[in-house]
Amino acid sequence: MQPCFKLRYLSLALMSLSSPALGQMTIGEDIGEDQATDNAGNASSDAVQLEHVLVTAAEELKQAPGVSIITAEDIRKRPPANDLSDIIRKMPGVNLTGNSSSGQYGNNRQIDIRGMGPENTLILIDGKPVRSRNSVRMGRSGERNTRGDTNWVPAELVERIEVLRGPAAARYGSGAMGGVVNIITKKPTGDTHGTLSYYTNQPESEYEGYSRRYNFSLSGPIAENLGYRLHGNINKTDADDLALNGAYATGTTAPAGREGVRNRDLGGLLRWDMTPNQTLEVEGSYSRQGNIYAGDRAVSGTGSDLLTTLADGGAETNVMYRQAFSVTHKGHWNWGTSSLIYSYENTRNRRLNEGLAGGSEGSINTDATRSTSEFDNYSFQGEVNIPFNFFVNQVATLGFEYTKEVLDDPFSNSQSTANGGTSDLIQGGTRKSESTNENFALIAESVMSVTDRWTLTPGLRMDHHTLFATSWSPSVNTTYNITDAFSIKGGIARSIKAPNLYQSNTNYLYFTMGNGCPVTAQNQGGGCYVMGNDGLSEEKSWNMELGIAYVKDGWNLGLTYFRNEYEDKIQAGYTAIGRTTGGTQTAGTDGYGQVLQWENASKAIVAGFEGTINIPLMGVDGDILSWNTNFTYMRENHNKRTHEVLSVIPEFTINSILDWQATKDLNLNLSMTTYGYQEPRTFSGSTGTNVTDEAALKQRGGYTLWAINGNYDLGKNWSFGAGINNLFDKELKREGTNAGSAGAGSYNEPGRSYYASAKFSF
Repeated sequence: MQPCFKLRYLSLALMSLSSPALGQMTIGEDIGEDQATDNAGNASSDAVQLEHVLVTAAEELKQAPGVSIITAEDIRKRPPANDLSDIIRKMPGVNLTGNSSSGQYGNNRQIDIRGMGPENTLILIDGKPVRSRNSVRMGRSGERNTRGDTNWVPAELVERIEVLRGPAAARYGSGAMGGVVNIITKKPTGDTHGTLSYYTNQPESEYEGYSRRYNFSLSGPIAENLGYRLHGNINKTDADDLALNGAYATGTTAPAGREGVRNRDLGGLLRWDMTPNQTLEVEGSYSRQGNIYAGDRAVSGTGSDLLTTLADGGAETNVMYRQAFSVTHKGHWNWGTSSLIYSYENTRNRRLNEGLAGGSEGSINTDATRSTSEFDNYSFQGEVNIPFNFFVNQVATLGFEYTKEVLDDPFSNSQSTANGGTSDLIQGGTRKSESTNENFALIAESVMSVTDRWTLTPGLRMDHHTLFATSWSPSVNTTYNITDAFSIKGGIARSIKAPNLYQSNTNYLYFTMGNGCPVTAQNQGGGCYVMGNDGLSEEKSWNMELGIAYVKDGWNLGLTYFRNEYEDKIQAGYTAIGRTTGGTQTAGTDGYGQVLQWENASKAIVAGFEGTINIPLMGVDGDILSWNTNFTYMRENHNKRTHEVLSVIPEFTINSILDWQATKDLNLNLSMTTYGYQEPRTFSGSTGTNVTDEAALKQRGGYTLWAINGNYDLGKNWSFGAGINNLFDKELKREGTNAGSAGAGSYNEPGRSYYASAKFSF
């Protein structure tokens, strides 16, 4: 091996030793994650030697400016009440929003990276894609009634979370235009270890739901070279009371607060060290997430007696069952490394039936009839990493990925044509409920050590999807170390997102019932249909970023400019492609209905700045007292045609934490998050006209949240935590059921709450 490789590894290793707290843009302790180990947890000598000279493209990309690492220690210091999104949102460039700026399902917010929306954030667990939210029907506005996919792993099981933004995320393919969240779980070791833990969060307000969580984990050896891990989780967060937002009631049911959730998780992993340099892991898990209804609905602003009754009774109106299975092989060879992963995910989404059309869309209309959509997600991926010398020392990464999604949703495809009439464009009778897409990708990248200070990482991804022609996604990332402390980093990459299985399914039909026709295709008495389109193109974006960084002796200062040029965004169309005959007609009109479809239309731009300021105040590299801050400033975030904001997110966000290791066993920290003002949507997605109502144009002003936390280790077996969230009780209310009546005030910010945790380890 060449000396340049060893120098490069040493540089990465030194960077990984700096604290990853609160948005640091370094890899954390990632080298060695994939090392082959024997049953005692010792890396073989060949594997260790190889790891010291092999820096793969994936590892190099984690040095990009748009990367943050959340460690298990970070999670212990600031534990989430239920969902990991509570702590992921503290990273630069990350917020919580809905799929669109409509404000529907306002409190079911998901991870939104750089304002690109949750549908452009790819969630992985141990590198395997998680897409259970795809089993939830997408409405005309682009919203799904889902919590997303960051709540399938208990917080106590997490080793670290990698948040990749911009060009660093582009190599992961469809759905990663905004970024990637990779949740890495703890692995079994050579010794028997176990934990029992309890967490509770009690809000001060009598109208807000409280949380409690019970966990166990057990891992260790079964026999020589064979280890295991078991984990279980029971978690419940109660729903907010309807009275929470009662002051903004505009009808029968007040604007909904935060929905509650019941979690049940059970999983196991077997790890076989086949040889000193090869490992085989087999993993399976089962999870159940049931909601506790809080009165939410998509369109109807008034609600109903049924919704009020369900919310007051704490009804479980939908349940998601997820089963996952995977087999992973990793090898460390004298020529490089290899990995091969097969994963399967099955999700059954069982819900009380909801309205599928018009003003009742997304509003539960029965307490007796449930329907189930079933989603299967298959993934097979592999890669090899090979060091070689061709003009310069480099490590080539060659990989492939095959994915297949199958959705069977009979109820969502049951919209009748009796009222709007029939058309040759719409299949008559019972429409097929199943839809499928497949994608095959090839990936080639190389980490090129051009000089001892300059690293270049070019890459190319080829995707061949069943719905569109072959797509090429080139990328290039680079780092230049001006000195040992100062560096310049940048990247540019093309990303794509394939149409989802509702947008592309011609059997999926939405009916406006008259009032929701766009101005360009006004109601002629028969309303308007919006149907799926199997001729859609993929959404595309060019992601660019340029940053500078200073990392030395615990100091970590960085500033990054990012810009995403976004085109062919998929939306419900505004142009009629046909007419209907028959159906229920309105007197005094021409009496026909109009047929529209999902279409590629919009161009958009997202641009801004991200920064990190980590300052050591006491101790070696700040290990006693440190002050860590990150910020995000959104300079642009809008649709170029309509000037509509893509996501209702703050103009700026500041996350700051003062961390004090008071003694070896006691840690205290004070954290602050400041959100800037938020703009509402200014364009109606249904009528295709500008919004003029003053209430719908209301901004949400900036606000600041404080929290104080403490953790204490009692001996080697016990640890305790306690804290206060929203210390000064800055509580915000949801002012309406969607942006049309609430502007940007379409979600709740919970008030002061108190939490406590206890953990027993052996």
